[in-house]
Amino acid sequence: MKVVFLGTPALAIPALDRLLASEHDVVAVLTRPDRPAGRHRAPNPPPVKSHALERGIPVWQPDKAREAVDDIEVAGADVLAVVAYGGWLPPPVLDVAPHGCVNVHPSLLPRWRGAAPIERAIMAGDPVTGVTTMQIDEGLDTGPLYLNEVVEIAAEETAGELALRLAEVGAGLLVRTLDGVAAGELAPSPQSEVGVTYAEKLTPDECEVDWAVPALTVDGLVRGANPRPGAWTVFAGRRVKLWRTRLSGCEGDSGGHLPGTVIGTSPLQVACGSGCVEIVELQPEGRRAMLAADFCLGHDLRGARFGRHGDT
Repeated sequence: MKVVFLGTPALAIPALDRLLASEHDVVAVLTRPDRPAGRHRAPNPPPVKSHALERGIPVWQPDKAREAVDDIEVAGADVLAVVAYGGWLPPPVLDVAPHGCVNVHPSLLPRWRGAAPIERAIMAGDPVTGVTTMQIDEGLDTGPLYLNEVVEIAAEETAGELALRLAEVGAGLLVRTLDGVAAGELAPSPQSEVGVTYAEKLTPDECEVDWAVPALTVDGLVRGANPRPGAWTVFAGRRVKLWRTRLSGCEGDSGGHLPGTVIGTSPLQVACGSGCVEIVELQPEGRRAMLAADFCLGHDLRGARFGRHGDT
């Protein structure tokens, strides 16, 4: 089939490459406009744009996707393949190609519809997630489904690491879906309304660590918020970002310590509402990320506490 590919971040590149290596014909790429970046606010092209131009593929960057409808019609696209485009697709775009818009969504729909399915799956303690291909409709990830593939979430995996794995899985699933559609062997099925959950975008305020919750919850927040926006706490009156933690073997017992109390420095262990976590990597405000061992060398942590209670 003739395909117009819609994608913007680097995570969409594996899918584009897999399509280019398939029997389908990528006739153009539709991506978001360049955005100012850096101190001089110079235009910064989306990663998918740079990748497509290097391969000689025409690139369109309208402010709104509907502005590309005429170009899509002229290109004779049979289907639009959507992977992390990052913009709303109105009905004129959904209907412009005979086979509509096939989207790659990084969850097992209907669980985790919305903007942050990877982050929410980790924060909820889900043992597995996956990738689903679906036909986009006017709802929020409510369209009928084609295929899915289950992926286990590793014990210490961050959202960024899981996203990379899911991008590769999704790339293969997209090609399998388009192959089936082109052959007339695959049609979408309506989503179940049983088990629907929503994955709202994480906010920085939401990512403040509450040390009074169980260690498992703290660890899930840290992993789910990495790399963006980053989980954080307070130490000695200043913010500290927590980039990596792990469950330290005392998940059920915090030893009677107040939440946030440092109960060991080799490794750096912090009491939670139940159990404790080991801090592996952190970043004090105004400094670079560092290993917890290096942080311990520069601070007197005897009886110290993380969190808004201060280090009393």
